Amino acid sequence: MTTWAALSVPDAAFETRLRSVLRSRVEFIELIGEDLVAAGGKRTRPLITYLSAQLLGAAADDAAWAHVVDLGVCVELLHSASLLHDDLIDDADTRRGHEAAFRRFGNVVSVMSGDFMLSRLLILLAGMPGGPALTRAFGETASVICEGEVLQFQVAAYQEYAMEHYLDVIHGKTAALTELAARSPALLFGATPEQQAALATFGREYGLAFQMQDDLLDLAGDEAVIGKPVGGDLREGKATLPLLYLLDGPHGAVVRAVLERRAAQPGDVMVVRDLALTSGVFDRTRQEIRRRAALAVQALAVFPMSEARAELERLATREIERAR
Repeated sequence: MTTWAALSVPDAAFETRLRSVLRSRVEFIELIGEDLVAAGGKRTRPLITYLSAQLLGAAADDAAWAHVVDLGVCVELLHSASLLHDDLIDDADTRRGHEAAFRRFGNVVSVMSGDFMLSRLLILLAGMPGGPALTRAFGETASVICEGEVLQFQVAAYQEYAMEHYLDVIHGKTAALTELAARSPALLFGATPEQQAALATFGREYGLAFQMQDDLLDLAGDEAVIGKPVGGDLREGKATLPLLYLLDGPHGAVVRAVLERRAAQPGDVMVVRDLALTSGVFDRTRQEIRRRAALAVQALAVFPMSEARAELERLATREIERAR
């Protein structure tokens, strides 16, 4: 049985490094950075980076471990910058239980602080072994994140509901960053192409499963559990996986009409939710989540069994359990 004891994970030292990287002579930027550190969160993405590095043989007492910490910080900064921008785009009131940055400081401060985070991670990458390859990988991921966000709005505006678009959107929203988190240590340490591909596949499939599960809960979940009203994606005209399955079935016309009017009529969300329940769409979605999570686990088979591999597998298996 594996335990966390033998593994290094993002801890107080990680938080300290993150705080130091976000130091600024400008108070508002400093305050937003401090909010990021204080808010904490699961740090799932830097955790994946730490575990992937240890899967490749790195250890906390190695001289190169400082680069792993900085790589985890870079992943978290890219994630946090995207969240600052997303909150503004989505007109969100809160983030992790606190007032959204743009509500507190204004749009310009929030956007520029996100850009500040991007500039800081570029500085860190420049000083790492494999800096050019890492910088390219982070740049490509940032592009995919932006494209996924804009594509989501484009699909809703043009009402181009298609599986291809959905997968591109959730890759940009979630899976591109988990893919980067898993693959970047392989670039740092010059791992073999096979190892790089395996880690990229793990991160991508895990991220897709994670986002599909969130999308499922948006329609199938309990409001008391998920902490928000169900049907948010419907109200934004977003065709998630359960809705795409419905669109391809006998109730497609009804669901398309609700999507096109963004669930503006009373009872729209419950009508679609009931159709999903009676048609087996939720179970079909859970099957796809389990399949994606299993692909993530299978990708790690190129590595010998270790505690790091077991913990990465556990992350993916957790999505299989959530989808039951």
